[in-house]
Amino acid sequence: MSFVPHERSASAFGGRTSGPGAQLRAESPPAGYWRRWCEDAPPPAMPQLVDPMAAEPAGVEATPQVVPVEQGEPAYRILIVEDDRSQAMFAQGVLKGSGMDAEVVQVASETMATLDRFHPDLVLMDLHMPGMSGIELTALIRSNPAYAHMPVVFLTGDTNPESHLEVLDSGADDYLSKPVRPRHLIAAVENRVRRARALKLQREQEVRRHPATGLLTRTYMLQQLALAFPQQTIGAVHFVVIEGTSALREHYGYAALDAILTDAGRLIATVAGEHPASRLNDNTFVVYWPGLPPDRHAVWARQLRDVFVGQNLAINGDNIRLRACVGYVDLALGFKDAGTALGAAEEALRLARNEPNAIAAYRPQSDAVSEQAAKLLAQLQDALKNERLELAFQPIVSVVGGDHVQYQTLVRLRDGSGQLHTAAEIVPLAERAGLVHEIDRRVMTRAIAILGEQRGTKSARLFVPQAARSLGQDGYAQWLLTSLADLGIEGKQLVVDVRLADALVHSVLLREFCQRMVSAGVRLCLGQYQTNAEADALLSQLPLSYVRLSPHYTNKIDQQAIQDEMRLAIERAHLLGLQVIGQHVEDPQTAATLWLSGIDFIQGDLVQRAADAMDFDFQHSLL
Repeated sequence: MSFVPHERSASAFGGRTSGPGAQLRAESPPAGYWRRWCEDAPPPAMPQLVDPMAAEPAGVEATPQVVPVEQGEPAYRILIVEDDRSQAMFAQGVLKGSGMDAEVVQVASETMATLDRFHPDLVLMDLHMPGMSGIELTALIRSNPAYAHMPVVFLTGDTNPESHLEVLDSGADDYLSKPVRPRHLIAAVENRVRRARALKLQREQEVRRHPATGLLTRTYMLQQLALAFPQQTIGAVHFVVIEGTSALREHYGYAALDAILTDAGRLIATVAGEHPASRLNDNTFVVYWPGLPPDRHAVWARQLRDVFVGQNLAINGDNIRLRACVGYVDLALGFKDAGTALGAAEEALRLARNEPNAIAAYRPQSDAVSEQAAKLLAQLQDALKNERLELAFQPIVSVVGGDHVQYQTLVRLRDGSGQLHTAAEIVPLAERAGLVHEIDRRVMTRAIAILGEQRGTKSARLFVPQAARSLGQDGYAQWLLTSLADLGIEGKQLVVDVRLADALVHSVLLREFCQRMVSAGVRLCLGQYQTNAEADALLSQLPLSYVRLSPHYTNKIDQQAIQDEMRLAIERAHLLGLQVIGQHVEDPQTAATLWLSGIDFIQGDLVQRAADAMDFDFQHSLL
């Protein structure tokens, strides 16, 4: 350091004075301490009574007070990185005296940890420090995306112009030379922080709203909804889905469809006004109106539906009109979290698609639930609490033979009398009670543990059912990848199984999940597949490995029209490189028809009933 401080007294640096009753120095430097490092500051005046209304004495520099840009804005937070204690005390004293919150780091290697804890608005950086220079430390700070835009201002006695250039090249925002007048230091810091906060607010606003539609981004919308529950009990959540988008995509292409859906988003943003609204996935929008009276829920649903009535939207030179369905949920029903409320709105949307006016309200089935169902729900909750859910396994067998060892994982609940209840019985109850995500995590945890136990042997491939909403939960994808890595399980041993209806509503969540899984080798199966425009479009949008046919085909397989439809569905899947599973195969005739239609695997009681053991002989199986 080029600066040589004046002679220091013991009391100024935390030592004890020689007199009786001496105290340790306070953490903050005494008032006026900064003057010792300011060449043009006059000696401190003797203490005297001053009229608070009188003007400041001539010749004494006033320490400006920071005035926040907005009322109630938190104090500016400054991190001082300075190995010289005297210099650090000077800067801290000046900044604290002006109303800022200043903290000191004297060891460069401790800076990153302090940044994470203190969250400063600006770093005041020394240039020459032992172990790591200010330039090296600035480069390290800038390498962290969280601090890419945080101002870094150097305060140093190095007057070499080359050093100035090197400092700015490292990513610093400004360069102040020692000694510096307090007024200049405060002004430089204050201006930088004010601009940085304004830019941060602007970036946040840009992140919160889609630039083309004005709608809130999906991430921000979900964050706001998460904050609203469970206390929000007045108002409504409306789902709006644009119908016929698969046909539009096939006819005009994805880019043109996206442009028309952007136009649709602008229309919804216009009618939603100040109420939070967002594009939830490709063709589904959500509008949240807290405080909306119950007698206005249906009226508002009609307004959202009718925003497209009479609107001619241009797509590749053609004028088209969009159709919308609206499902909504009354928050007075009480929801413990946003996911449960959105699930209810999603259920209402499914009902709306079958209504003549394309509008439906969520109708809680729990109002009409039988005493037996209520008892089963209580047992399900107890089973989750005490880890008593059971798994069963059903083999998925290749029609051409071979040693593909793979099983469908099925969840079971054993009640107090010992009776086993299937997923078809317990999942609807779980959905109404908001327990699906908890069930999914328990099932996946157990499946991964089973795969881990099989290491070193010929491991089975497990198809594990999951709800798309569960896969989209924050941190779920990373938890899954970490769990596989911790047990040394190859990703290809796991197939995540998602139902078609669920995937259509949550296609964006599903695509984001798949992007995380593909590199790890985890595979995806689309279950309950029945060919239609939207389902077929989804086949090419997701990185699928398997599709499992809907029971619609096997239940009516004796009808020629159904056979023809099934054959086309299988051919479409094969053209995309997917393998097809026929399920609910109960008799040889069904198996034979599936085989003639080009199916790859079959699953059902004809092969083996679901059991708690995985002991099927795949190598010698004969269909």
